Amino acid sequence: MQSVVHYSLHFLAIGIIAYLYDKKNWNQNWLILALTMLVDIDHIFATPLFDPNRCGIGYHPLHSGIPIFIYFAGMFLIKNRVLKLIFIGLFFHMITDFIDCLWMFSECNDCYLKSEFYNWIQFFKN
Repeated sequence: MQSVVHYSLHFLAIGIIAYLYDKKNWNQNWLILALTMLVDIDHIFATPLFDPNRCGIGYHPLHSGIPIFIYFAGMFLIKNRVLKLIFIGLFFHMITDFIDCLWMFSECNDCYLKSEFYNWIQFFKN
């Protein structure tokens, strides 16, 4: 069920975002948003390439703190329609992956304790 929700958010929910962003050009917007999933190219640096018990937030370079902050800021600071949509797509991708992490953590406490996200929480607690 987790995978169904995850990929539905990645492919179907962006259709809603695309439509709300600009009803007239929703199909072009959907394509731009779908292309932001290329941010997952950073997974090639991971060993193993795929680990179902690994939270990508904080682990993969383009899924870490500074890039996520840039995606968030870009949604508000960029005026160009296409670039703004790219930043929206990138940030929504991070939200989707974060939801996936929370789901995984709810079923695997050890996964949480070994995650970069846990390290972030500890850093901000101190």
